[in-house]
Amino acid sequence: MTGEHTLEIRDLHASVAGKEILKGVNLTLKSGELVALMGPNGSGKSTLAYALAGHPKYTITRGSVKLDGKDLLAMTPDARARAGLFLGFQYPVEVSGVSLSKFLWTAYTQRPGNEEPDSDKFGEELNQHLGYLGLDSSFLKRPLNEGFSGGEKKRTEVLQMATLHPVFSILDEPDSGLDIDAIRSVGETVAKLNLPGTGILVITHYQRILKYIRPDRVHVMVEGVIALSGGRELAEELEGKGYDWVKIGVAPTPPSST
Repeated sequence: MTGEHTLEIRDLHASVAGKEILKGVNLTLKSGELVALMGPNGSGKSTLAYALAGHPKYTITRGSVKLDGKDLLAMTPDARARAGLFLGFQYPVEVSGVSLSKFLWTAYTQRPGNEEPDSDKFGEELNQHLGYLGLDSSFLKRPLNEGFSGGEKKRTEVLQMATLHPVFSILDEPDSGLDIDAIRSVGETVAKLNLPGTGILVITHYQRILKYIRPDRVHVMVEGVIALSGGRELAEELEGKGYDWVKIGVAPTPPSST
C-alpha cells in the first residue's frame, strides 16, 4: 500500500483483568515516519501494542483509534491486519506444522491487492530480505519459530514485516534478548523498511537499537500516558539520566539549532 496514511490515537484507556493500564494515550503516527516509544517496565508500552492489534486480553474502556479516518477499534483483529496494521511480538509464538515460507505466502496472499500474487516477485523480495537479516534460506523450510533462538525469532518477525508491506508496523521490543550483531542487523533492516508509504513504531527500553534506526521522533510513556516527546536526542538523554527524571516532570534539553 502506498500514499499517505495516518494512525490517530486519542484519549485511549485500556485495562487488563480489570486493572487500568492505559490512562489516556494520545499519539499520532504518519506514514514515512519511524517513531520510538520508550519507557520503564510496566508503563503500558506493550499494552498499547496489543490493544491496537485487538488482543482479547486487553479491554478498551475509552478513547478512539482511527486508521486513515476509519474506526480501527470496530474492526476484528484479522480485519485490522488486512487494513495494514502489523504487530511484531516481543515473544513470538511457535507454530508446529506450518513452515515459515508457507506462513509468509499465505499471509501475503491475504493482503488487499494481492489477489493474483506474483510468486516470482515474492521469492525475489523474500531472498533479498533474508540477506538483510543474515538468515539462511533453510529457515523457510522450518516450522514457524520452532527451535529458533531468541535472535532468530526477532529476525523472523522483521522478515514478516518486510514481506507483508504493512501500512503501520508496531515492533514490540525487537531488541530484547539480542546480542550486538543481531541488534545491528535488525535495526539496519528496520531502517531500510522505513519507506514513504509506511509508518513504524518501535517499542524499546534502551537507546542501543535507536542508533541504527535513527527515529524521527521519540515518545516516553510513564504510568499509562505519553509523558514526554522530543527528537532522537531525547533517547540519548534518557540513556544518561534514566526514567525517574521524567516522572517528576523535568523537561528535555531543547534540540540544537545546528
